Amino acid sequence: MKQLEIFIAFFRSSILGYGGGPSTIPLVYKEVVDTYKWMKDEEFSEILAIGNMLPGPINTKLAGYIGYRMGGIIGMLNAIIATILPTILLMIILLTSLSSFKDIKWVNGMKESIVPVVGVMLGVLTWQFYQSSKKGLKTPTILIHLVVGLFLIQFLHIHPAIIIGSLLIFAIFQPVKATSSNDHQTRKGSTNE
Repeated sequence: MKQLEIFIAFFRSSILGYGGGPSTIPLVYKEVVDTYKWMKDEEFSEILAIGNMLPGPINTKLAGYIGYRMGGIIGMLNAIIATILPTILLMIILLTSLSSFKDIKWVNGMKESIVPVVGVMLGVLTWQFYQSSKKGLKTPTILIHLVVGLFLIQFLHIHPAIIIGSLLIFAIFQPVKATSSNDHQTRKGSTNE
């Protein structure tokens, strides 16, 4: 039953993910976090960050890891096949038929109308990541990351994987706070009793 769920989750997200890898991320998120509850928001964010550092399409990397985690080697192969199968089938069908219809207005309108929908889906996912990052970072820190990241990617043309890798290395060597003020107050209150 788990293998069938893995196949359905990744087939559904892949067949509905018009426009490539980034447009499938919100759909994979919906399946993995909301529908099947295989992981939490933070965990998905971490997997996505690490997946963005690695070469290759993000959707197959997510499918491979999540499939392996949920169903072992067979789950990994199952998820990857479910991810690439819709693309293979649709490429064969659409490329043979759309080439003859590419100049028709409604076909062009259909292609152009999907772009804003994908933009909204990515915006919703970005908002959810922002909400989950507020648990560990303060808003000014998040805004600094946003502005610096945007500047490095958009104006200096630094690859996002280099930025993500640098942040991960920074996080690894960042000293961990021993205790939070709430823990300190709790301990102080319990010793006074």
